[in-house]
Amino acid sequence: MTSAPDAVEQAPRRSRALLPLDLVRGFLIGMAELVPGVSGGTVALVTGVYEQLIGSASHAVSAIKRLVLGPDRVAGFRTEVARTDWWLVVPVLVGMAAAVLTVAGVMESFVTGHPELARGLFFGLVAVSIVVPLRMLPPAGRRHPALEVVLVLVMAAVAFALVSLAGGSSEADPALPVVFVAAAIAICALVVPGVSGSFFLLAVGLYTTTLTAVDERDLGYIAVFGLGAVVGLASFVQLLRWLLEHHRRTTLLVMAGLMIGSLRALWPWQTAEVAADGEAHGPGALVAPYDPVLGPVLLGLLGAVVVGVLVLVEEVRARRAA
Repeated sequence: MTSAPDAVEQAPRRSRALLPLDLVRGFLIGMAELVPGVSGGTVALVTGVYEQLIGSASHAVSAIKRLVLGPDRVAGFRTEVARTDWWLVVPVLVGMAAAVLTVAGVMESFVTGHPELARGLFFGLVAVSIVVPLRMLPPAGRRHPALEVVLVLVMAAVAFALVSLAGGSSEADPALPVVFVAAAIAICALVVPGVSGSFFLLAVGLYTTTLTAVDERDLGYIAVFGLGAVVGLASFVQLLRWLLEHHRRTTLLVMAGLMIGSLRALWPWQTAEVAADGEAHGPGALVAPYDPVLGPVLLGLLGAVVVGVLVLVEEVRARRAA
């Protein structure tokens, strides 16, 4: 007699000692999503939990689908729940929520009040983060290196062009269906390194509106946005997991290209046109460094060092685990 294969697979046991670190990881991912041009997926990659989060999110989505659609609703639901690493997912979600609820207003003030400093810090962070997906590449096999270089360059150009288009004015009172759809798309950007959900919201004029709603605890807006985010995540995360399993090298190269192109948003010195509301929305034209120069450079170096240290720590941890 054979047992169902579903029943034996369980999520690997995660050390409870990692709980505080996972809370910090979630907080950093949440902070990243508040900054236009920085992807939460990039931070998840750098901190070493990206694939575990994608896998667990995929199992959580499957659990809901099995419960609703079957077959074997209860048994299937319990199987997928058992495969989900809740000791990773829950602390990361709590950390993300804490970041969004506590520093949304602060991050908006920092990004809008000191744009050169903010962009300098995150430029250094994202630039060094590009090595992370490249380190994760499997062996090339019979692939042609020249074609892979072209793929990276094309994706970088696509990201560069899309970032350049993100310059919508702020929408003061958006319709709730628009908020729902925007959240569903923006959350997909959350899980793709190099693609910023905040930049998408900026492009459609909902960045400032969303941060203000969170800062002022507008529960109606937050509920609609959250529902859209859940629907978007459920629709996309399983596709991304499949791509990482079956087309891993190509998927990681695409991610690297998107991260390179996203640096266009984070060049510290830009000139943006001021909209009718008195604020500059989206990226401006790239220009040569102007004052301040030292602050953005030092913060860029700080961001690069922080990521470099995180990559080294993750490398040491992986070697010890191996």
